[in-house]
Amino acid sequence: KEASKKKFDDTYDRKREDGSGGSGEEDGDDEEEEGEGKGEKTWMDAEKEKMQEQRRKDEEELDGLAPELADSLRGYTPGRYVRMEFDNVPVEFVRYFDPRFPLLIGGLLPGEDAMGLVQVKVKKHRWHRKILKTFDPLIFSVGWRRFQSLPLFSSQDRSYRNRMLKYTPEHQHCMATYFGPLMPPNTGVIAFQTASSKKKSFRISATGTVMQFDHSINIVKKLKLIGYPFKIFKKTAFVKDMFTSALEVAKFEGASLRTVSGIRGEIKKALKKNDGSFRATFEDKIRISDIVFLRAWTTVEPKKLYNPVTSLLHRREEGELESDWQGMKTVADLRRERGLSIPVNADSVYKRVEREEKRFAPLRIPKGLEAALPFKSKSKNMTKRKTKSLEAKRQVVLEPEEKKVYTLMQKVTAIKNAKEKVRKEKAAERREQSLKRKSKELESLEEYRKQEKKRHFRAMGKKEAMLEKKKEKEAQME
Repeated sequence: KEASKKKFDDTYDRKREDGSGGSGEEDGDDEEEEGEGKGEKTWMDAEKEKMQEQRRKDEEELDGLAPELADSLRGYTPGRYVRMEFDNVPVEFVRYFDPRFPLLIGGLLPGEDAMGLVQVKVKKHRWHRKILKTFDPLIFSVGWRRFQSLPLFSSQDRSYRNRMLKYTPEHQHCMATYFGPLMPPNTGVIAFQTASSKKKSFRISATGTVMQFDHSINIVKKLKLIGYPFKIFKKTAFVKDMFTSALEVAKFEGASLRTVSGIRGEIKKALKKNDGSFRATFEDKIRISDIVFLRAWTTVEPKKLYNPVTSLLHRREEGELESDWQGMKTVADLRRERGLSIPVNADSVYKRVEREEKRFAPLRIPKGLEAALPFKSKSKNMTKRKTKSLEAKRQVVLEPEEKKVYTLMQKVTAIKNAKEKVRKEKAAERREQSLKRKSKELESLEEYRKQEKKRHFRAMGKKEAMLEKKKEKEAQME
């Protein structure tokens, strides 16, 4: 580029100095430059020429062989008719075969035959009416396969913990874990609740992409254990009904406790009785009426169900475009078919809290004590009059001086109210600016957290790669 620019500058300067058109020289230079540009070959052009040369050599070698041997080495070229033979085909496939529905034949990669847990990033379709529930059966269409499975929805919090979600979020993505054939990352996924086309509403429930497949996916949910103290010392208490055995207590030794009144504590050791009771210490002495609870996390295991959609193995009625294949139904569908109502737990129903208004006895001070009190401490409660007093009945007529004072006070009050109004408006404006500034700070903080998250995962990936290389070297040395 620098040589071409220098050449152009020299030609242009020479043209300016001569004052002539110099078209012949310029045209010659341009032709030389074009010739140089056309003569240069890129790496891609060289690779294409190599491929074409190799293809030409292969064709020359294969043309001299027998057709059967050439097909076995090269494969069947597009446009040829082939006859394929399949083993272990179900008899229903032949019995209910319909020529109106052509079959697509595809191949699977060697790793796609394995089964395992697949994690998918999904989002409920905005046209689907209802949100999706965890462990409700969904029909997934991934690659060449259509199958029914029970997804477990989860989301990752700031501590990189996968927390279980009972339902999918309304307008954002979440993670879904299901048991099925392993697929490469970034494979598209579509989910349906039913494969029947008779459903009038929009059928696509969710869309997403495959993120990873890992057998060690750990999804947790909150667990709240409740216990009751039965013996209390100074800052130590014996708690029961939280665990069922000493083994469970040993698993949670050192865990933090909390009472309803806000006193924090810690699990120390199980008691000699193997009934789950344990000794705990607290910051302060607790009461026997306190309730002790422990906040913990418990692992949720995905349900391993893989039910392939075998619609070609079922009968089609005359005039129908689909078979009568029916997969697993949701609990809501079963209740709707059988006319069952949703079971209600009486303890889970919100109850209206009715608190009786406390009525305190009036304060009665003995007359002797009241007489000894100073005047400012004496009660000044006056009994209600049955008739209006003279002060309430009479009308006040203002003197001219008093009227001037009253008018002046009204003006001063009006000025004060106007200033107060301006002050409040300015305070509201400052508050709005402060909120805008805080929102910008939050956005920058979110961006920082995002970059921090990327850096964390990049470091984890490098660490795993180093461990894998180390294992490979050790295996080679062995």
